[in-house]
Amino acid sequence: MKPFRMDNALPIDTTIHDPSLVCLIGAAGSGKSTWASTWPDTQVLELDRFRALVSDDAGCQGSTDDAAFAFQAVLEARLARRKTTVVDATNCEKSVRADLIATARRHGVPTVALVIPTPASVCIDRQKGRPVNRRVPEPVVRAQHAAMVDAFPGLPAEGFDHVVIAENTYRLKNLLQRLSDARRADLGWDGSEGLGDMLLVRRYFGPEILPMWRWRDGSQLADGDRVAEVRLGADSLYLAQRLDIDGEGDVGFEVLMGCPVFADCKNAAWAPAYNITDLLRALTGELIYDPDVRCTIHGQDDPEGRADLEAQAMEAIYG
Repeated sequence: MKPFRMDNALPIDTTIHDPSLVCLIGAAGSGKSTWASTWPDTQVLELDRFRALVSDDAGCQGSTDDAAFAFQAVLEARLARRKTTVVDATNCEKSVRADLIATARRHGVPTVALVIPTPASVCIDRQKGRPVNRRVPEPVVRAQHAAMVDAFPGLPAEGFDHVVIAENTYRLKNLLQRLSDARRADLGWDGSEGLGDMLLVRRYFGPEILPMWRWRDGSQLADGDRVAEVRLGADSLYLAQRLDIDGEGDVGFEVLMGCPVFADCKNAAWAPAYNITDLLRALTGELIYDPDVRCTIHGQDDPEGRADLEAQAMEAIYG
């Protein structure tokens, strides 16, 4: 396999102008999506994402034609508005690159070839951690890498206005700036209200839960601790924010459950909720089997203790 030679490479750019059509070129596993993440999500087009949009499965190869049609429609619309667009794909085939260049030229948008020369061995090793339907066979990865190496010297002749090697670019600042801006907005450092007391909620359960979360201040359901409700339609969960969840002063959450000892008990029972999966388990009833579920009257489920309680109840009834 030909090595990628930096010492005799073409004259290269180190900046990418706006607007541009940025064509990532690299084998599967080369880190294209990491580089693509240095642009805003709205600027990145990935064929796998379009496969998921049309088939609910990013690895569904049978949906490629429909995905490519949708991909092209969005690409045309963005370039018509002269919006920077990043194509996150291997783009190792000359015919694919030619189509991208032709599309950009129709709209008068400059083209950039962003070459990602990650060693083939690294690309192959990265396949191991991918889902089975997203894993690319080693021969295919090697062929893609070889095609990238072969294509590099001729990229200007293909029509690219700029050729950029990933390792020579300065993109970390762009990524950190976006992340910093988002964090500052969360904290209210940008002059907004920020997330305030919802920061902890998002850290535990993720951003998707926030629109369904309502604090129920004044509720005595949790013996004075703050109570929240998560509601969507007829489904709801109640949570308590505990100020000393572990006996060491750490703040956390418990979710309201049924009594783990007696099914007909009407008193509050609570289970620790550390993440969104715990909320799902609480809603489906699976969390009731967690050993940490605690009834405010009967405590935790203890088969021997429960037998004693049942015996006492029977004696009280029948003498």
